[in-house]
Amino acid sequence: QLQLVESGGGLVQPGGSLRLSCAASASTLDYYAIGWFRQAPGKEREGISCITRSGGITNYADSTKGRFTISRDNAKNTVYLQMNSLKPEDTAIYYCAAQYYCSGPMVAPWGQGTQVTVSS
Repeated sequence: QLQLVESGGGLVQPGGSLRLSCAASASTLDYYAIGWFRQAPGKEREGISCITRSGGITNYADSTKGRFTISRDNAKNTVYLQMNSLKPEDTAIYYCAAQYYCSGPMVAPWGQGTQVTVSS
C-alpha cells in the first residue's frame, strides 16, 4: 500500500523559509497528483497546494500564493513544498496526499505529517 512520509518541518522565525519533502515508500508517486494540506490547532485541515502527475499544473490557496512553491522530482519519487516569507499563521502540521487528480479522492491514508512552527 502506498505510504507517504513528510519531512522538513521545524521552528523558524517569521520571514524565514523551510522546504518540506513528501516521499513515498513501497510505491511510486508519479502515478498521482500530490497535494499539500495543513492543519492548525483548533482548525480543520485545509488544502494549500497541488501538483499534477507531470508537474505541468500547480495550484495554490490564496493564503500561500506567491510565498509557497510546489514541485516534484519523479526520478527521486519526491514532492517538495518550498515555503518562503513564513508567517505565524502558517504554523500547522503539514501533510501530503496522493490523489487521482488535484482536488480528487485520496489514494492512501494520511501520514504523520510534519510540524511547522513560525515564531520569534
